[in-house]
Amino acid sequence: MKKINMNMLILITEWRISKRVEEQFKAFIDGFNELIPQELVNVFDERELELLIGGLAEIDCEDWKKHTDYRGYQENDQVIQWFWKCINEWDSEQKARLLQFTTGTSRIPVNGFKDLQGSDGPRRFTIEKAGEANQLPKSHTCFNRVDLPPYTDYESLKQKLTLAVEETVGFGQE
Repeated sequence: MKKINMNMLILITEWRISKRVEEQFKAFIDGFNELIPQELVNVFDERELELLIGGLAEIDCEDWKKHTDYRGYQENDQVIQWFWKCINEWDSEQKARLLQFTTGTSRIPVNGFKDLQGSDGPRRFTIEKAGEANQLPKSHTCFNRVDLPPYTDYESLKQKLTLAVEETVGFGQE
């Protein structure tokens, strides 16, 4: 691609992504900061801020389980039983963080998990067998998928899943 075309492409992209909504975005930020001072917001990361603004939804684990697909696992496999046991033991905030870790949002659709969306339209929550038992689970938020290694005991699954959900931020996810 010629240098002039590349420069034009960069300018067009910059305009479409930021410049054309710059005035509206500034008005939004000014209004937001009028309600909540910036120094109070700065102490939160984007996940905490979403939970504070949106609140915690009551997550129905049975609905979640009902609308889950498995790859490499079956619903009755021991690791899957441990996964759901762990989730059922968690409080609402931990469940919301798992949902955020795997889907990119801590909120469920109005009609429940059957209406879960991915980056390309409707996409069910998926647990895929991937990785080694000494690794942490990995998420793919565009696909509502968690790669869950084949852990050999419940405590390992619980410890590694909790660590992944609580400590992973930003680009640690795919």
